[in-house]
Amino acid sequence: MKVTLERNHLLKSLGHVHRVVERRTTYPILSNVLINAHDGQLELRATDLDIEITESVPAMVGVAGTTTVPAHTLYEIVRKLADGAEVNLETDGTNEQMTITSGRSNFNLTCLAPDGFPDLKSGDFSHKFTLKAGALKNLIDCTQFAISTEETRYYLNGIFFHTMSEDEGVILRAVATDGHRLARAETEAPQGSEGMPSIIVPRKTVAEVQKLLGDDDQDIGVELSDSKIRFELGGVVLLSKLIEGTYPNYEGVIPKDNDKRLAVDRNALKQAVDRVSTIASDRGGKAVKLGLSEGLLELSVTNPDHGTAREELPIEFEHEGFEIGFNARYLLDIIEQVHSEQAIFMFSDSGSPTIVQSEDEADRALYILMPMRV
Repeated sequence: MKVTLERNHLLKSLGHVHRVVERRTTYPILSNVLINAHDGQLELRATDLDIEITESVPAMVGVAGTTTVPAHTLYEIVRKLADGAEVNLETDGTNEQMTITSGRSNFNLTCLAPDGFPDLKSGDFSHKFTLKAGALKNLIDCTQFAISTEETRYYLNGIFFHTMSEDEGVILRAVATDGHRLARAETEAPQGSEGMPSIIVPRKTVAEVQKLLGDDDQDIGVELSDSKIRFELGGVVLLSKLIEGTYPNYEGVIPKDNDKRLAVDRNALKQAVDRVSTIASDRGGKAVKLGLSEGLLELSVTNPDHGTAREELPIEFEHEGFEIGFNARYLLDIIEQVHSEQAIFMFSDSGSPTIVQSEDEADRALYILMPMRV
């Protein structure tokens, strides 16, 4: 193999593909990136056996060939080369070493035979559609924070996507929950997604797709089956296994009779929760108490080791007062997702789940937060 290409092009592609490579693995080949030079292109591929990312960049290919080299090492070498430099990649006759030269810099990396590099077979996809990057980004941004990290409930370790029919047509819905909070977002279902299987996209895949999303008007190609999903974003192709299992009936935990409405300045609430939670105890679950009365919200935190904090905010609330406690971190995570000037809370009582929404009816995201004792 003998290839010459521009450093910035190579760095950008390596930046995309090397992220899926695990730094510690029992299979040495999984630490490598597959490099395939042919037809004026340098194709890079990396996998962790659950996700596979492939990207091609233009290159001057003197001699076609394929090999694998350590992904993170190659990325660090290219990252530290001069901006705009020309990079030469060349393997010897035995294909056991790759020489990387740029200006006066010279590196030799040990290669592993490409024959042992795994290939995530795509298989047959039952559904294929195109989604705008902005729509996909909104679905991910609104729900990602609520993905569970509890490995025992593996079916909650991703975002649940499915389509459903409503009065205004078919919608594509995204849901995530960790048992303490739930996030739900939706968008108009793209043509071709109707009747798609309900799928759970793993947390790591969601994070990688989020990093790859560009301009909101960019078209994202999506193909999926019961077991895999494939995203095509510009020149990048990401193939991922899906989480097997049945997602719980999330509709059952969304309250239907929360009739006590509270409206509060979103930024003021965010800052107040952040301030009073400064002294909250981790041992106590970072609890913050909300005391509601007509026109006034009192936030308070009591920490036996450090003291107390209290702050008041004006609100729109015309019901009998009560107190309710929340995990401050969970509450802040949800407030971050509300992008209108006011956040709307719908309560039932101090022991029932609370609904949080934007005041903007066009923003159809909905959040559920479980209360805690304080």
